[in-house]
Amino acid sequence: MDTFLKHDVIIVDKKDTISRQFKIINEEPLLIWVNKKLYKVIMRTPGDELAHAAGFCLYKELVNIPDDLISLSFKDDKHGNAVSIFLNKSRTEKISYLFKRHNITQDIYDVSENNIMTDKTSVDIEPAIDCLEKLSDKQPLRFNTHAAHAAVLYNSNFELLSLAEDVGRHNAVDKAVGKLFLNNTLNSAYAMVLSSRISYELVQKAAKAKIPVILAVSRPTSLAIKLATKLNMTLACLAKSSGLYIFCGEHRFKIQKGFISK
Repeated sequence: MDTFLKHDVIIVDKKDTISRQFKIINEEPLLIWVNKKLYKVIMRTPGDELAHAAGFCLYKELVNIPDDLISLSFKDDKHGNAVSIFLNKSRTEKISYLFKRHNITQDIYDVSENNIMTDKTSVDIEPAIDCLEKLSDKQPLRFNTHAAHAAVLYNSNFELLSLAEDVGRHNAVDKAVGKLFLNNTLNSAYAMVLSSRISYELVQKAAKAKIPVILAVSRPTSLAIKLATKLNMTLACLAKSSGLYIFCGEHRFKIQKGFISK
């Protein structure tokens, strides 16, 4: 598997619209099997699978030393990437409690037809750009610590609805969405603005919240683009100079006519 892929991107600023091909970091699932049981699905950039699995198992205390392993193997087929781990008998007995308390909850294909977005609204590009360029102004925790991610939710007029910061980017999204959910106003959310890159899981979270547009400081992963395209969502990030890189769902923005092809 490649560590990056190529994707056609629409670049929009306040004057021009052009199309270019960008390198996008690849994101794929890696299944970790331990003693013939699926233990975890990890979203990652392909490469170093055996080392990744070994480091993960050390972190989870499935192993303490290399001798705890009987075998460690990698398989890449039509069903995806998987690492199969077999532990020796003594280690298996010692960590049996880890399997009893562990539940596999992540399903990378957990996408319902109900999550496909509609095309009810198109918006101006300028307020979208402004929200990204001024994101740091809404991050007091980052200002004081330089160690926090932000998630900000806007309606279709780009009026702020909800804001959250957290050390974890997933946590920030959950907090911002949760505030509107508890107030029963989540149906007003149109755009999610993130201080991080756009990963597959963040697209999932936005989709479950019925938020069609994700804007971010950093670029999306390949799997994020694939899922967002499937769900008719819009993904864009901040361009080097004032503007947006639009990876999919450009129809939601009112952009200039006279499109310049790549």
